[in-house]
Amino acid sequence: MNDGGNLKSTGCSKQLIVCFDLGRSLFPPNLVDACIFQYRTRLVPNASEPDKYKLAIETQKMDGTNILGLLVASVAIGVAILHLKQEAEPVADFFRALMAIAMKITTWVVRLSPIGVMFLVAHEVIKMEDLGTVIGSLGKYFGTVVVGLAIHGFLVLPTIYFLLTRKNPYTFIGQMSEAITTAFGTASSSATLPVTIRCLEDNVGVDKRIARFALPIGSVINLDGTALYEAVAAVFIAQMRDVDLNVGKLIVITITATAAAIGAAGIPQAGAVTMIMILNTLGLPATDISLIIGVDWLLDRCRTAVNVMGDSFGAAIVAHRSQKELARTTETRRTSRSNARKISVLGQAQIFVDT
Repeated sequence: MNDGGNLKSTGCSKQLIVCFDLGRSLFPPNLVDACIFQYRTRLVPNASEPDKYKLAIETQKMDGTNILGLLVASVAIGVAILHLKQEAEPVADFFRALMAIAMKITTWVVRLSPIGVMFLVAHEVIKMEDLGTVIGSLGKYFGTVVVGLAIHGFLVLPTIYFLLTRKNPYTFIGQMSEAITTAFGTASSSATLPVTIRCLEDNVGVDKRIARFALPIGSVINLDGTALYEAVAAVFIAQMRDVDLNVGKLIVITITATAAAIGAAGIPQAGAVTMIMILNTLGLPATDISLIIGVDWLLDRCRTAVNVMGDSFGAAIVAHRSQKELARTTETRRTSRSNARKISVLGQAQIFVDT
């Protein structure tokens, strides 16, 4: 930075501006604007010194959905509804109905997607000047996602499990193998849920109170594999379109991929649907997803298997750390039932004596 408040056109200053824009995007002025516009700070050329820049105070609107702002607003509204309880029940019912409608429309789109995908892929192939290079890049993308999922599923998650439980994680994976293979075959964590619960309860011995509470929640919000896939896919598509990814945009991809994975449904190809959100944050058209859709059917199965592994490890860790509380709760219930029986017997005896 030089005298007079001017900024040199350096990568550092531009990254700082992008980070400021990221913070501004978290709090949009209104939700309507957030649905159709993003905000960007401009570096205005200095007429007297063309090689230097000054930071303009005003912002510029860009076409595209402000996903981060909408996510922050959604969380705030959800927390408010949770605290208001009965007073906000009509609003909660409205959002539940809206979610059901959106899921039904999404289901229709997914069923018709093979036809659309065929033409999208054909269109992209026709436009490619060097098909061999593109196929090579797609192979590298596929390998990167698979290796990343393997590292997360067979190294990161087992390490966390071992550190918190001091048990062999690979024995646990063997006990959950039926659920993992079912997830790979169905590409749906929701469809695999009954098998996952049965494996945890019967093979691992997890308390049913933990398994039947943690797994349904995890199948919706704990989608490790989906988050990893969406981040890598966004970077790959941006590179294919020659989009410059600075630190700010990488931060946006990380946050948006995590948030989109939390909101993804546990159905086949759900990650491809939420991928559109991330493309919007980068200013890329939704049709660019056709660049990866050709291999997504197999990656979908791989990431679903990792999602189920993450849910299972999480439930097992919670069960291990909650053993004392579970035993105390069980003993309290047993004592309460015993006392209730004694009171019932004494009451019946008193009635018999009175008569």
